[in-house]
Amino acid sequence: QVQLLESGGGLVQPGGSLKLSCAASGFTFSMYAMSWYRQAPGKGREWIATITTVGGTDYADSVKGRFTISRDNAKATVYLEMNSLKREDTAVYYCNARNGWFAYWGQGTQVTVSS
Repeated sequence: QVQLLESGGGLVQPGGSLKLSCAASGFTFSMYAMSWYRQAPGKGREWIATITTVGGTDYADSVKGRFTISRDNAKATVYLEMNSLKREDTAVYYCNARNGWFAYWGQGTQVTVSS
């Protein structure tokens, strides 16, 4: 079965760092573009970053320069390195896989930035 299993969320202080992981199974990971989204309380789901099947990346303006998306096809895992975290980064973060025919979502992991 298709599964995207996220980990690494938690509580971090403003200015701190956190690294999220999303382990994929049940599909050919290398053939899918991978993205991260987030949803803050009371707001819609926001696109954060994408990494293509050939390693190209793109970021939302709100996180550009602070977050880095990467992938390890051998481990079928996508990562999101988050630095210089702000309180406004607090949200549930979701992993997404898409290949033009299918799209899959992870369960979401909570990131809370607070002192």
